[in-house]
Amino acid sequence: MKTFLLTAAAVVCASSVPVIANAADWQPTRPIEFIASAGAGGGTDVFARTVQSAINKNKLLSQPVIVSNKGGGSGAEAFVYAKTNAKDPYKVYFGTQDVYLLPIGSKLSYAPSDLTPVISMLFDPFLLWVNPESGITDVASFIEKGKASPNGFKAGGAKAKEADETLVSLIKGATGINVRYVPYKSGSEVAGQLAGKHLDFNVNNPAESMEQWRAGAQRPLCVFSAKRMPGKAVVGEGKSWADIPTCKEAGLNVRPFEQPRTIWLAANMEPGVVEFYKELFRKVTQTPEWKSYIERSVTIPTVMADAELRSFIANDKTGYEEIFSRNGWSSH
Repeated sequence: MKTFLLTAAAVVCASSVPVIANAADWQPTRPIEFIASAGAGGGTDVFARTVQSAINKNKLLSQPVIVSNKGGGSGAEAFVYAKTNAKDPYKVYFGTQDVYLLPIGSKLSYAPSDLTPVISMLFDPFLLWVNPESGITDVASFIEKGKASPNGFKAGGAKAKEADETLVSLIKGATGINVRYVPYKSGSEVAGQLAGKHLDFNVNNPAESMEQWRAGAQRPLCVFSAKRMPGKAVVGEGKSWADIPTCKEAGLNVRPFEQPRTIWLAANMEPGVVEFYKELFRKVTQTPEWKSYIERSVTIPTVMADAELRSFIANDKTGYEEIFSRNGWSSH
């Protein structure tokens, strides 16, 4: 495994989906819907809207692109929507590992086989965040305060039995701190809860908590990556992203844990449609808007498709299955 990895919409009825005469020459002839499997303001929503903006500003498509949010059921709403719109080439689904992770922990009305992987465009690192008013300044004081608290810590994350809660469970196992986990609809909502002192910590991606760090309402303690992040510009508290130690450096023995940003189509899609979107999103990675997003959000640009992506998904899914089984979360 590479990480873990453990790591007014134009909605068209499925009955109106045209038969593709020559998939190799497929081109869209009407508006395309990007469906984000998260609430507005979260990492997946920002990801989808960044891709939309890059396409529009660089005129990569002759048709308009509309973004809609279907974050219900921890994102499962989006993937059930894919199942009910099978073979529709005008609906594109934006997610993370949630497509294949959610069915491990819950009995849902869709399966990963109801979707077709198109491309993974980047990895999002996770950081351990606290509120500065807590008095916690580093990992050592985080562990000390968590163990000393009679009730332990209250943590929040985007969605239940997903990447955030999985990482929180690893922190709990590595530190022995009693942790209560509360799921929210998006990382931006979680950031607001921590800034408002309703949580003791979260494990947000950089972009989801960056503004709160700048405003002095959140503090990053460490990053769950194998090496420090790039970026020498000061962000908050006189520090840059590169000043944040890895969690292993800081004394928190949790393996590197990064989140893929993935794009999918419904199952049984014509090969030419998959190829069209794969090449479209590769073009997006060459645009100024995308490069600015990578720098601004402090993400790791990593494009995977075809056999490489399928292999990554299989390995990542196995890693989560092992953790879910150990935590007693598996629905099987």
